[in-house]
Amino acid sequence: MKYISALFLIFASFTAQSQILNAESLRKVTDTSGFSGSASLNFSVKRDVNDYLGASSSIHIQYKMNKHLVLLKNDIEFQKIESNQFENAGIAHLRYNYRFHSRIAWEIFTQAQYNKLSKIEFRGLVGTGPRFKVTTSEKYKFYLGTHIMYEYEELSDGITPIQRDFRSTSYLSFSLYPTKTVSLISTTYYQPKIKDFGDYRFSNQSSLLIDVFENFAFKTSYTFIYDETPAVGIPNSQYNLESGFVYSFD
Repeated sequence: MKYISALFLIFASFTAQSQILNAESLRKVTDTSGFSGSASLNFSVKRDVNDYLGASSSIHIQYKMNKHLVLLKNDIEFQKIESNQFENAGIAHLRYNYRFHSRIAWEIFTQAQYNKLSKIEFRGLVGTGPRFKVTTSEKYKFYLGTHIMYEYEELSDGITPIQRDFRSTSYLSFSLYPTKTVSLISTTYYQPKIKDFGDYRFSNQSSLLIDVFENFAFKTSYTFIYDETPAVGIPNSQYNLESGFVYSFD
């Protein structure tokens, strides 16, 4: 897929619709220097505390120059719950990538987010770590990485105190390109607290992208999240199924 994000990875968290941003969606495959990016509009059905429908938008911009890469992503979502109440969520993510070896890069990132439905009043983080390119084939790509981050979190459940913790985050990501117009991308994350590995988050996001015509693609994504210690009243496991269209530019 010449014009579509091939979704690579790093560590971080999910999309705005969930608690963890899939950093795979930040990375756009391109061999040229300069600006590139994408914009998408998605519709979703999700289960956590309630079942509901949602609509979200995402804007991603990146700048590449030689071994340097800067990524900026902003996601916003509006949700309609069974009770017809409206809630929203948002994530802003900034990342710098330096590739000092053909198969190894070092990254630094920062992120801010909120999620009313998951009772995340504010979550801020900053982290760093290496990312490794496991394969060299253009028909399939595997990435493996591990990072460490400092996380500040305020929950609105009225019980949980402010959290200030270091977390490890490891991921395995693969991208398959069975045809020139179809891509399948899947990323799995494991994020335990450094001081308590029993307090962890696990997630997987898998996406199917199909080129519709030049610069436009149809995208369907399924995300599963397990959080060992969510806010009070929030279930440990959540899922999100969404579909929409992506416009990419170089």
